[in-house]
Amino acid sequence: MNVSYRQLQAFVLVAQSNTFAEAAQKMFLSQPALSSAIKKMEEQVGGSLFSRTTRKVQLSPEGQDFLPTAIRLVNDWQDAFGDLQQVFSMGRGKLSIAAMPSFAVGHLPSILLQFQSHFPNVKVSVSDIVMEQVIKAVSDERVALGFTFETEQLDGLTFFPMFTDKFIAVVPQSHPLTKYTTLSWAQLAQYPFIAMNRGSAIRRWVDSHYETLDLKLSMVAEASQLATLGQFVEHGLGVSIVPGLCEQQMQRLGLVCLPIKGEGLSKRVGMLKKQQSNMSVSAQALWDWVSQHTPKL
Repeated sequence: MNVSYRQLQAFVLVAQSNTFAEAAQKMFLSQPALSSAIKKMEEQVGGSLFSRTTRKVQLSPEGQDFLPTAIRLVNDWQDAFGDLQQVFSMGRGKLSIAAMPSFAVGHLPSILLQFQSHFPNVKVSVSDIVMEQVIKAVSDERVALGFTFETEQLDGLTFFPMFTDKFIAVVPQSHPLTKYTTLSWAQLAQYPFIAMNRGSAIRRWVDSHYETLDLKLSMVAEASQLATLGQFVEHGLGVSIVPGLCEQQMQRLGLVCLPIKGEGLSKRVGMLKKQQSNMSVSAQALWDWVSQHTPKL
């Protein structure tokens, strides 16, 4: 059976009209064209839907039983395509993104505020997860976009740089290093050190930087989250080096944040998407908006 939406619409309009001529006028069709559409529908279903007289069109008993279903089908069709049009026109939509916790707390709120002022009916779901998980979520297409540090291995991903982040030192308030306005890498190496876990990119970058300086760190503890690392430092277990993105977060823990002089450690932060993926309208809109409002590095 291949009854079309147009035939269903014709059936409903004829049922709600007194004559074929009245229904044809509502559909902007000629009366013969409307009669033909109804006849073809009756052939498809295998019986008469109307009892025709010279003066009036009336529903057959079968047509009367089918009318509520036909009205619901027509309304569902109109609602479905109306919803789809709203998605494509950004009238409504959903968007899943992932971001490093430090970015989610510091930079993401203002980005989403500006984005939603232009696209207020797009519902955004945010996963605040560590860098490695952001990259995996984008790679696995569990989220449309990610905000993270630039990774050395893009492997089918596209990265758009937004800004460069300089790493900073964090020390407890009562620490002897707080008397300085800037610290050196060598000074930090003289004290017990709190590091991110060995599998993280931040740990790899810090270790590599100290290797180039031919300095060794005295590791006393590791953490898988920067927030946990900050708590360890706050309790006096040691000092640490974190991305500048975390400065506000560390200050809220009561830590002193200091710039590191000499050859610094810095990494680009930006947006990540799957290279060979057709993004949704809302995801493409956020990518375009951020790209257009980010100063070129």
